[in-house]
Order: sequence, then structure tokens, then C-alpha cells
Amino acid sequence: MSRVLWLPILGLAGLLAMAPEARGQATPYIGFVYPAGGQQGTTFQVRLGGQRLNDTDGAIVTGPGVSAKLVEFYRKLSNQEVTLLREQLRELNPRSRGRQGSRAKQWAQGAARQDEATKKTIAKIEKRIAEWVNRPACAALSEIALVEVTIAPDAEPGAREIRLVTPRGTTNPMVFHVGQVPEVTRKAMRTSVFQVLGKEESALRKRPDDEVEDRITVPCTMNGQIASGEVNHYRFEARKGQRLVISTAARELIPYIADAVPGWFQPVLTLYDTEGKELAFNDDFRFKPDPTLYFEVPEDGEYVLAIIDAIYRGREDFIYRVTIGEVPFVTSIFPLGGRVGDPASIEMNGWNIEKAKLLPVPEDAGPGVHLIAAQNEGGFVSNHVPFELDTLPECLDKESNNDSAHAQKVKLPIIVNGRMDRPNDWDVFQVEGRAGDTIVAEVNARRLDSPMDSLLKLTDAKGKLLAFNDDHDDPGSGLNTHHADSYLMAKLPADGTYYVHLGETARNGGEAYAYRLRLSAPQPDFALRVVPSSVSLRSRGSAAVSVYAIRKEGFTGPLKLSLKDPPAGFSSSTVTLPEDKEMVRLALKASLRGTKEPVSLAVEGRALIGEQEVAREAVPAEDRMQAYLWRHLVPAEDLEALVYNQSYQPSPKRVPPPLTAEEKAKAVPADPAVQTKFTKRQVAGRLRQLRALYEEWLITDDFYNRKVAECEAVL
Repeated sequence: MSRVLWLPILGLAGLLAMAPEARGQATPYIGFVYPAGGQQGTTFQVRLGGQRLNDTDGAIVTGPGVSAKLVEFYRKLSNQEVTLLREQLRELNPRSRGRQGSRAKQWAQGAARQDEATKKTIAKIEKRIAEWVNRPACAALSEIALVEVTIAPDAEPGAREIRLVTPRGTTNPMVFHVGQVPEVTRKAMRTSVFQVLGKEESALRKRPDDEVEDRITVPCTMNGQIASGEVNHYRFEARKGQRLVISTAARELIPYIADAVPGWFQPVLTLYDTEGKELAFNDDFRFKPDPTLYFEVPEDGEYVLAIIDAIYRGREDFIYRVTIGEVPFVTSIFPLGGRVGDPASIEMNGWNIEKAKLLPVPEDAGPGVHLIAAQNEGGFVSNHVPFELDTLPECLDKESNNDSAHAQKVKLPIIVNGRMDRPNDWDVFQVEGRAGDTIVAEVNARRLDSPMDSLLKLTDAKGKLLAFNDDHDDPGSGLNTHHADSYLMAKLPADGTYYVHLGETARNGGEAYAYRLRLSAPQPDFALRVVPSSVSLRSRGSAAVSVYAIRKEGFTGPLKLSLKDPPAGFSSSTVTLPEDKEMVRLALKASLRGTKEPVSLAVEGRALIGEQEVAREAVPAEDRMQAYLWRHLVPAEDLEALVYNQSYQPSPKRVPPPLTAEEKAKAVPADPAVQTKFTKRQVAGRLRQLRALYEEWLITDDFYNRKVAECEAVL
């Protein structure tokens, strides 16, 4: 199944351009989901934190075999609401008054005689108060939705996306994994408290001793959240000779965190024996921040795995999934791609892959980047790696082609699949050109998960340097913050022979240092991104999305943008993105009064390139900030649209009994001065708070009516 991997990175200019749009939208948002996945054939509860989630009524997960339903929603309570809840709790539960001695014993005996409804109300209030934080570390994570997820036994393993659905739109997506081994999930963190400079200790997580270390059975996946200054430990038994892969998903789950430097959770794995001796350590897997360990067990016994943040930060969105077991793990493939329609013979390297087979790209797959994985005899699927398909002719590099004297002759256009076989290796290719021709040399390596940091040079027959490039910013590679792939485009000065030199910047090499080198004339083209990946429209109304154009190799023409094959009830006018612009707003229209669930839309752009009209579908994306400054467009699977009726008012979840004359009489203030103490606005706010708490079944009929009567008495 084709899937775009990397999307654009935007610098300070992009920040300034997109900031007004980001500020103007008040769409529902989620910042984490915990746990961020589960095992096939299980049902479990996940916790999603965000903001603007009022009246959340559901959740959706992409792909077949996974369903989700809302269990409970905790909005952020005000100080006044918490005071009301504590007052209600004191009335319902005498033990909460903190009395001692025989009086406390009498109250405890009275509490034992409470009916089940009262006990449930007490438990619910205590839970809400325990969850409440007056000043959260991150307000954008302070509203909590609890969702029950069911994964079918035959659900395809791998990454999905999960969103919450509210009456006024869907949230942004978050990564959600379907796993194959048993899962262990640590107790969820409550909302983190804001840390005051000099008093950080008071905001640190107070974890009970029995939660410091968990005992696990291999194989399994461990789900956890790292709090500030916290270390998570896992103890397990292993047998001599076991070949354990310990792989982490953390940055993969939440690629960018706006208020964290370097912009994501940076986990570190350390493996110890029972005496505390360090046996293995990893803080990055090659260029990826998520660490992976390979450990051949030296002897039978117990081992302890520790995970921390590299600089001991933490919060509820510092989430990880660590899988441990004798499972297949692909470290590299070769070649990194092939030609559309041609059967591919792919060499695979990795751990525990001796009895695994690489699952091929579907025969009908078109140009683009696809994800493939290996599967062992037990049916366990490995990590996924990218594989690129193109339409140009392809060949392999032939050693020894380390200098101009031994250069490999190639005919344009061509894609060369090669490797930096050893440290300080160079691959040199000889091409023929004519005066005035333009040649393009583009390396695709880091964008295909190769650790290679490429370097390109173009020289003439005498060795004169004509063009040079190390790193080239690719606006279509938004999750990759080091743009290590090289690119150059040069006009040839004369007829003759030219040489393209390809090297590795740090002079590294080996079987993993693979590349795809395209040598051709310019191929003018464009790609599109549509932001955000969810849009809300009022009944028979309209809303706008931003469409960004990524122009390639000299294409500067205008683009015509519109919805592609819109479903019934949706439409858009065609807008033109002028030659000198990179972004335009596209208005989407709805003729419907409302939709029961989100509808997937697609935006398409058309342009004339040469004499041919070319159509490209826009990739949905989310505008995300990294470390207070840089902005990126992070990919999403779908563009979800929801039409809502702005005048719709949901039916009351609970209807209070009418106030009696006696209740009203008791609530009249004895002092007339009290009647002018509160403004109408303050009283109206108090009534809204009471109604909200009442509909959430947090206060009783009696308590609600008494407080309402008090409000009405001072008006």
C-alpha cells in the first residue's frame, strides 16, 4: 500500500506565513494518546489529552479491524467548580471532613450504609478532584478523553491514525499502532503540574515504590510515559543464546513537540544485569532519535531494562512503546527502489531475519514511496522500511568506479542503485552532454532510511569543478530535520564528457549506506499539501483550507485547484495558484444540513507542463511547530470534513427536578446587602457551572437545587 513518508519542513519564513492561520483556527486538538497502540485481539482503554474537546462523542481509527468508542470525557474544571465538588463531597462522605476518633468511626459506619448511587457519585467526584490540576504544565493537554479500543485478531499490524470526533469537527490525527505481542501498560500519568523555577521538586511525579519497576515476560511491548526526572525499569528473564531486539517508538509517535528542545521526546535505553552492570546502551538508531538495541543473551538469568529522557525532561506526552523479543528487525535493504512494473529482487539485512521473507510491493503499485516489511514463519511482521518506485530506467553501480579514470559509463536518463561499500568510498559516473544541456543529479538515500549523508560533485573531462552540493533542503521531507540528500542542477558549457562524483560527507560506508542516484534532464513537476487534515463546515456553509505547492526543477506555472470527485453534498470552486505564489486558500462548500460522521475529501491540482496536463492529489498534513520556532507539515492519511448545525443544541443529559417553594424561601439572603454583592454576569456563570457539573452526574439533585436557589435569591 503506497504511503508518503516525508513531508515539508518550513523555516522562519513559513512560521511567519502560517502563524495567522494557526492563531485563527479554534479546532479541537489532541496532543497525546496513551497507550499509543495495542495487541491484536484485545480490548483496552486509551487516554487522549488535548483541548477544545467539549462534547466529544466518538473516536475513529484508520484502517479495517480497529474500532473505538468514547467512555468518558474530563473537561478542565475551574477553581470554583472544584470548590463546589469538595463541598458536595463533604456532604456525601463524612470521612472527607478529616475528623478523628470516635466521631470518625461513627461517620465511617454511616458511610458504609450509603446506597450504591451515592457511592458511585462519591467515587466519581474523588476521581475528578484527583485528576484536577489548577495550573497544568501544558494547557493544551489538560482535557482528557477515555476511549475504549477493540482490535480484531486479524487486524493488519503496523501504524494507524486515531482522532476524536466532536459535534463541531474532528481533531488532528495521532499515531496508533496495532501490535502482535502481549502488551504491558504502566499506570497513566495525571496531568503534569507547572514547574516553578526554583521549586521544581514540588511538581515532580510522586510514584509509589511498587510502580518504579515492572516485571515483564518476553516477548512483549511496554507502554509508558516519562515524567520529569523519571526512570522506568523493566525486569525480565532471558535464556542464554536468545537474540533479543529491543526497539523503541517515541518520536515516531509524536514527531514534534512545540515546547520541547530539540522538539521531541529523546529516549535512552540501557540494559543491566542483576548486579547493576551496564551490558548495552543506545540513544539513537543511526540518524533516528528512537533507540534500538540488539542483545545476544550471554547466560540464563534476570536482566533490567531502563528508559529515560536524554536530559531528564518529561510530561504526559513523553510517550513510548518498547518492543522486546526474538522478532525480525530489518536494518537495511538493497536496492532502495525499482522501476514500476518490474519484479524487484531485494536483499535484506537485519536481526532475526534468517527465516523471514520480505513482503513485496503490490504488483499494481505506482510511482512513489511504499512501505515494506519482513514476515517470519510465525507470522510476526518486522518494522516497515521505505521502497521507492520510479518510471525511469535503472541500473546498479559497478565497482571499481572510484575515480574518473575508472568511471562507470551511463546513459541519461538513468537511476543508479548503489552503495558506499566501505569508508571513504567514491562512486563516479561518466555521462556525455552537449553545450547548453541541463543535467540534474539527485540522491535519494536519507529520505529512504539510509544513514548515508551524501556529497555530489560535477566535473568536466579536465577535472574542473562545475557544481557541488552537500545538503539540499527538500520541502517535501517534513519529518526529516537533517536534509542530508544532495541535489545539483547545472548547465553544461560545451559538448563533451562529464563526471558525476558521489561520496559520503563523513567518509562512512558499509552495506547499509545505500542510495538511488537520478541522472537526467530536469523533470518539471509539482507536489501539493493541504492543511489542516480536518475541516469543519457549518450547515450549508463553507470553510477554507490552505494548499501549498512544492515546485520542482523549473516548474513555475499556475496551478488550478479544486476538490477531486467530491462526495454528494460537497463542492468547491476552482482557484488558481499564480506563478509567483506557493500557497492559496481553497474554499470548500457544503449543501448538507449536517453529517453524522466525518467524510473523507481529496484536493487535486492541475497544471500544464510542456504540452501535457498533469494532475496531482494533495497530501493532507498538519502544521506543527518544533522547539518554539520551526514549523513543519506532518503527513496525515485522510482529509476529514464534518458538517454541523450551529444552532443545534444537544438534549440535556440530565433534567433536574423543579425548585420547590420551600427551597426558594430557605435560599433568600437574610441581609439585603448580599443581593447586590454579585453581578448578574457572575451569577449566570455560577449557574452554568452548576448545570455542567449536574449533567456530568457529579452533584446530586438536592445539592444542585439548593445552589441554584441561592443564585436566584441574590439576583
